[in-house]
Amino acid sequence: MQKVKTSTLMSWLFGQLKPYGSIVAIAIIALVIAAACWLLLGQGVKAVVDDGFIANSADNITRYMLMVLGIALVGSVAAYFRFYWMIWLGERVSADIRQQVYSHLLTLAPDFFATTRTGEVISRFTADTTLLQSVVGMGLSMGLRSAITFIGALFLMLFSSPMLTLYVLLAVPLVLLPIRVLGAKVRLYSKASQDRVADVGAYVDETLHEIHTVQAYSHEAIDTDLFQNRIESVMEAAHFRIKFRALLVACIMAISVSAIVVVAWIGAQSVLDGDLTAGELTAFMFYAVMAGGAVATISEVIGEIQKAAGASERLMELLHTKTSIASPSKPVALPVNVSGEIQLTNVAFAYPQSIANQVLTDINLHIKSGERIALVGPSGAGKSTMFQLLLRFYDVTAGRITLDGIDISALDVPHLRQQYALVPQESVIFATSVADNISYGRPDASQAEIQEAAKAARAHSFIEALPNGYQTNLGERGVRLSGGQKQRIAIARAILADRPILLLDEATSSLDAGNEQQVKLALDVLMENRTSVVIAHRLATVINSDRIIVMDKGQIVAIGTHENLMETNDLYREFAQLQLMN
Repeated sequence: MQKVKTSTLMSWLFGQLKPYGSIVAIAIIALVIAAACWLLLGQGVKAVVDDGFIANSADNITRYMLMVLGIALVGSVAAYFRFYWMIWLGERVSADIRQQVYSHLLTLAPDFFATTRTGEVISRFTADTTLLQSVVGMGLSMGLRSAITFIGALFLMLFSSPMLTLYVLLAVPLVLLPIRVLGAKVRLYSKASQDRVADVGAYVDETLHEIHTVQAYSHEAIDTDLFQNRIESVMEAAHFRIKFRALLVACIMAISVSAIVVVAWIGAQSVLDGDLTAGELTAFMFYAVMAGGAVATISEVIGEIQKAAGASERLMELLHTKTSIASPSKPVALPVNVSGEIQLTNVAFAYPQSIANQVLTDINLHIKSGERIALVGPSGAGKSTMFQLLLRFYDVTAGRITLDGIDISALDVPHLRQQYALVPQESVIFATSVADNISYGRPDASQAEIQEAAKAARAHSFIEALPNGYQTNLGERGVRLSGGQKQRIAIARAILADRPILLLDEATSSLDAGNEQQVKLALDVLMENRTSVVIAHRLATVINSDRIIVMDKGQIVAIGTHENLMETNDLYREFAQLQLMN
């Protein structure tokens, strides 16, 4: 994504407030009332000095003091509503942006996640959106209040003394200069700082995810040192951001205070000469201090906005990332009852991040409806890649794949994937209940249907033994289950999904001998009248397949039954001798 102007980023950020126009209006009305009250205090002070102290009237002092107190109370009530609704808007906008980014991420193809670390994305969800929440909730409120205060104070200063106001205005260009020069630096280093924080998040996510490996290899001290290096990178980037932001605030405060002191001295001379009353000078200085404070606050808000611009840019990068796999504008409809016939014609493929490395070459394969196909071959032969292409996680580099005679690139992507039930080798378990995990592909399934699927996968007995049965939360990545139990949950999920095509990546690889036979029986039932494609790491599980596809170096080198391949293919026979005859 090309560098975007701060104004464009802020327009996008504050554009998120559009759905909440009525609340924004209430907050702004409260803000205006609060600012007006503080401005009126200056007139109260003027009246106390001129009509009270100078006139030596105790009654006037009491009356004007009560007026000042009333104005302050009204301003306080208005401030409550301003703070409440502006902070609520900050929280709401942050939540909306998180929702937008998350929804968009779910549409991105796997090639994005192959090149982007999960921890970095999580950092954008947390640190960046929290920063935007602060800017919208507090920064916007403070900025608007200070802008209104500055403009109001300027008019009242002009009313009190046009000449002194002119002197104050001469300092305005001097204030704008550091905002222009140093503000851009703050944004630049804010984005760099957020990038370093994202790197820290990515590293934490990676090491904690693989904590068993970290501790098994006694890598804790090394990882601690590597993490310390990343923390220092964060501090280095933050150092420059803080330096320029502090310099920005200091320059604006120095210019503002200097201007006020000079104007106060000129005003004092005017009082001595009789051109101004003491009350008028007091009111003018009251407004001048308010204006100076407003300018100082605006400078801090500008620093926050520049920091938010860096965070917004990182979030917009995610939102503007286009998926490499998209449904056509007018997708072709599949038949109501999909038969599961698959045809691969002259298929070639290379992963986008390594386009020169051809993974599949000239694949031609016709899988009939209801046929059981096994893919065998050494690691790196392209078996798992075949699954990725069938599910259209990637598009073929050359050739075409059809489902029931329709090119899968012409189909609606979600509808295409709804025809497959996938059981990966590494079973995926979510940190929810057993029932939710099994019904993942059919959220509307009844409890009875969930239990039937679990029984078919031979999982019911161990589920019932869990503390809360089917409502037991399985923890992150299913830490409470053994490998075999996870795999049976995944098989139950596929059984309940009840889809016309099964993709099984050696669905019994994590089971002991006793459970393996039970699950194989469940899979036999599951595969009836369905097209099944099985990646086989152990030949014993697929020798009864209708056809076995032998792959090597991205090509199909042989097709046949177990008996036929034992006679005709050296590679298959070598596998069989290693696995079946020992």
